[in-house]
Formats: sequence, C-alpha cells, structure tokens
Amino acid sequence: MMHTRVHFHSNREQVRVPNVIALVGLPARGKTYISHKLCRYLNWIGIKTRAFNVGEYRRKACDFADEGKSEFFNPDNVRAVKIRDECAKLAMEDMGRYLENKEGEVAIFDATNTTRERRSWLVDYCRKEARDPKFRIFFIESVCDDPEIINSNIAEVKVSSPDYIGRMTETQAMEDFLKRIENYKMQYEPLDEDLDDDLSFIKVINAGRSFYVHNVNGHVQSRVVYFLMNIHLLPRSIYLTRHGESEYNRIGRLGGDSPLSENGVLYAQKLHQYFEKENVPGDLRIWSSQKIRAAQTAHNLKDLSLHVEYWKVLDEIDAGICEGLTYEDFQARYPKQFAERDKDKYHYRYPSGESYEDLVARLEPVIMELERQANVLVVSHQAVLRCILAYFDNKNREELPYLNVPLHTVIKLTPKAYSCQIEMFKFKIDAVDTYRAKPNEPVWENIGGTTLCHSP
Repeated sequence: MMHTRVHFHSNREQVRVPNVIALVGLPARGKTYISHKLCRYLNWIGIKTRAFNVGEYRRKACDFADEGKSEFFNPDNVRAVKIRDECAKLAMEDMGRYLENKEGEVAIFDATNTTRERRSWLVDYCRKEARDPKFRIFFIESVCDDPEIINSNIAEVKVSSPDYIGRMTETQAMEDFLKRIENYKMQYEPLDEDLDDDLSFIKVINAGRSFYVHNVNGHVQSRVVYFLMNIHLLPRSIYLTRHGESEYNRIGRLGGDSPLSENGVLYAQKLHQYFEKENVPGDLRIWSSQKIRAAQTAHNLKDLSLHVEYWKVLDEIDAGICEGLTYEDFQARYPKQFAERDKDKYHYRYPSGESYEDLVARLEPVIMELERQANVLVVSHQAVLRCILAYFDNKNREELPYLNVPLHTVIKLTPKAYSCQIEMFKFKIDAVDTYRAKPNEPVWENIGGTTLCHSP
C-alpha cells in the first residue's frame, strides 16, 4: 500500500470558480462510468457536483423507433444532427443554470463531444463575455483501442441501456451499437496537444493503462487528475467489518482502546472460518486499524493473507475530551455540545477531537488505495466504515453519520459499472447494539407565553 498523504485545503472553501468537466470520446469508452465515479467522489469529499448526460436528454426528446438506432448517429443525417445539437444545448443550458444559481460547484457534461467544433461551442459557452465569474472547463478524453475492453463495455452496459432493453435481442443490440460507433468515428477529432494547446485536459488511455495530462489549472482539476489515476475496471470485492465486540462496547463507552470481549474473540475466530469458505480469488489484502480491538480481530486472519497491514488512518473517529464517556455522561457533562452534535452530526467536531468531515478528509488516501487494489478486507470501526460505505453507496453527508454498521457483520461490496452491489452477512454471535438513530426534529410550542422545545 502507498502511504503517501496528499494534503488539500478545507473542502468548504476550495472551489471559488464554477467548474465544468466535459467528457470526450467514442461510445463504449467508459465515459459515463468515469462520470458516475467522478461525481460520487467529488460529492463525497464535499464538492457539490452533478452530472448532465446528453443521452438522457435525447431519450426524453425522441421516439426510439426512429431516434434510438445507429442511423440516427450518422453525421450525414441532417435532421438527426439538428435534434442531437438541440439536446446538447438543453443539457448545456441546464448545466449553466445549475452553476449560476450556485446549486453546485462542479458540473459534469457527459456526452461524446467528439468534434473540435462541439468542444469549441462548450468552451465559448463557459467563457462567454457576460458570464462572471467564467466557468473553468476541463476535458476528460477516454481513448481505447483494446477490443477486449470495448466489447466488454458493450456487453456489460450498452446492450442493456434504455436504447435497447426490451427492444432488440442482445445480438441485434451489439450489431447496432457497433454501427453507432462507426458513425461517430467518421467525425471523431481527438484532443491534440498542439491544436488544443490552450485547453486543459487529460487523456485516459485503455481504461487507465496510461495517461496524458495537459495544462491542469486549479484545485478541482488537480483533484480530478489525482482521482482518475487511481481507479480501475478490474472485477474485485471489498469486505468491511468492524472489530469484534470490545469491552468498551459492552459498557457503552466512546472510543478508547479496550480489548475484545469474549464474544468479540469468538467473532474473530468465526471470521477466519468465513474467509476460508469465501475462497477469495488471488491474494486477499487485509488492512486494520491500529487500535487493540481491531488488531486482535485482524491478527486472527494473518494466515489467510500475505499482506496484513495496520494503518493508523483507519483508527476510529477521535472523540477528544469525550473519549471513554458513555452517551449519558456526554449529555450530562456537556449538554450544549451534545445538542450541537445531534443538530449537525456530520460537521460537529468533538472538543480536541474530530468531526465526520475531518474523518472523510483523513480517509481519502484509503479510498484511493481501495480504488487501486484488487480484493481487500478492511477491519476498522463504526464511524470509519460509515465513511467508506457512504462513498461506495453514494450516500450524502446527511445520511453518512447514520448508516448502520453493526458489530459481528461482514459487508461485501462488489463495484459495478454504475453502482455497487452491497451484501451484508450477520454472524450469529451476540453483541451489543451500538447504533444510535437520528434524533427526531424538535417540536416548538408556545404555552402561556413561554416557548418550549421537546422531541416528538
């Protein structure tokens, strides 16, 4: 595992200029895959992002009987070109309103954008004279000449797209889509370091085997390049589990560094049996927090992996002055702090400790390593695994602190093209329930001239 830390400024103030990220490339080159992954990542790190897929605008505007087949994408089909240009314009205008109204900070324009004319149109829109501030634009071109990758993408994603599902057989869909690609090839003009010297872009070649980066400008573009250089398309599974039940869990205390309880030790043993039966292909890497309870759990699995690593960045959220307290102690000693945490759990920072927002920043190198690796088991803690699970399951910052990650449970994540399959395996070993639900919104009422607050 790479232990290089990349430090960035606070996410709340890092985007001062609206950014447009425009995809470029022939169909079946993974553009929408990149768009989905990038949108999820930027939102997770706190940069509000939305993708605008021109294909969805086309499907809403057109009848498949005429406009879903390959001939519709022939550059000599004048009527079709007009319709496709209009759909791109609608998507672009929606994107502009999204950024101008400050609904978000980054917009992803997901389309083929294969001609220099179309890209120039986009650039002019982002930099038009009346716009203040002007949008900063960055192109991501996905280049692929590997037939295996292309055919895999067509088979896995394109033949089951709304253009084809229920309308053609799989063979017919494959044939039609290959014709669509040929139509786009007739007018394809790749990004060029000389002809497009004034543009900022990255070429992702053959699903990340190599890259060409040109004229990167600004914080968001740097983050995008950093992310794209770490993702891959290879099939794998990521396993998440909390440590076995600890002595502090049993008595309801926050944080600390207590050892496993008797039931926690039993879970560690059963976890070994689970992975023996799971028969994970290749080498299973095991990453653990350095806390005693996690290290005890992971140590029991060391004969199953050539790579067991204990990483401090996976330690539980730091509860600061509240370490070792029960929730009842916390509420009694620091009622104002307790109420503030209930009001905004994601941003609340324990005095001398961390917030979930801090934890997301701390865990970004872990996410990058998970994106780079094959099969991995992460043995960590409730708050840490909530952050990781929220990334893969695309949960927002309001949902993240309340995701249920129970003790004595394995969560298996299998990343797919546009989603993540999540399976939970609960072991029949007793453990306390450490989940604390989101408090109800307070109800305010006026009684006898006095305003009272209570939970419903």
